[in-house]
Amino acid sequence: MTVIDPILADVQKPTSQARGLPNAHYTDASAFAEERDALFGAGWAGLAVASEVPQIGDAIPITFLDMPLLLIRSRDNAVRVFQNICRHRGMILVEAPRRIEGAIRCPYHSWCYSTQGQLVATPHVGGPGYNSHADLDRTTLGLIEVRSHVWRDVVWINLSGHAPDFEAAMADVIARWGDFEQPVHHGGADSRFSLTVEGNWKLAIENYCESYHLPWVHPGLNSYSRLEDHYNIEMDGLTSGQGTKVYRQLRDEAGTTFPDFPGLDAKWDAGAEYLSIYPNVLMGVHRDHAFAIILRPDGPGRTHEHVHLYYAAEDTDDTLRRRNAAQWKEVFEEDIFVVEGMQLGRRAPGFDGGRFSPAMDGPTHCFHRWAAGRLAQARTVEA
Repeated sequence: MTVIDPILADVQKPTSQARGLPNAHYTDASAFAEERDALFGAGWAGLAVASEVPQIGDAIPITFLDMPLLLIRSRDNAVRVFQNICRHRGMILVEAPRRIEGAIRCPYHSWCYSTQGQLVATPHVGGPGYNSHADLDRTTLGLIEVRSHVWRDVVWINLSGHAPDFEAAMADVIARWGDFEQPVHHGGADSRFSLTVEGNWKLAIENYCESYHLPWVHPGLNSYSRLEDHYNIEMDGLTSGQGTKVYRQLRDEAGTTFPDFPGLDAKWDAGAEYLSIYPNVLMGVHRDHAFAIILRPDGPGRTHEHVHLYYAAEDTDDTLRRRNAAQWKEVFEEDIFVVEGMQLGRRAPGFDGGRFSPAMDGPTHCFHRWAAGRLAQARTVEA
């Protein structure tokens, strides 16, 4: 691969010699725009979770990388993603979450679309009282669908439309967590929460995928899952993260735990893993629950984190479930100050991307290598 930018070449060096991405990739609007295509658009990115649209007709408008999108469960019970615009004059179709009882009606001129995206009505398009016109072919004017796939309840989208099939692109991580390739059940309203972080989305990825910071940022967690109980995970071109060998199940006063996922290998009795799946999904698996975090960037300096918790059974103890959500929220909130602190640090003109610990920062450098490679590839194509 030809690398145009020597700075990106430095990022791609071995961990002991590399430096991180330069400040501009955390602060500049132009770099953010470049990453929209090179890092988000070319592959599979996380948009939302299917559990947010549980009933047929449920629709949620989502602004993703400044694009108006619509998440909807269509009449055939498929979860779909469309551009949230009318094909007539580009008017926004759905402004707030709601259930579509009939058709999706544009509030401007009342063009109507089925939940599968077909244009089904064009009132007065041929003049007063004429709802069709020979020069307007409805079959070519359906909603613009965004390629999507649901895995572990996460709705993944491919904006370019040219990525390999999801199962092929994610084959390695699907295989790694093959024991968990079974139904997951969203915990409901008390198992979802959102956090807003005044920092670039990449810093959230970088922080999540390494365990190096545990003793200082998560003293409570580190008291039983120590730094030495963790191991690095590096899967170049796809994901990186960490695992622990001493996962401790949450118990209530009577010793009750959540039910386990069936058929797990013995390694999961006390093991758990946490992966940053590039570009913007953070996932964790344990013997008795799992979670997914969707990162939605809001420009270069702000990130919205949408957290969802899942269980092996559809019905779980309400009190225990709320305690689990509160426990994870506390952990994720502890990370906010370091992400925001690193964002402020990217204003320092003398910072050259930083260095990596050869022993501890492999997962973080793995992410940087992926990003630099994608950016270099995109720039080579443009050249």
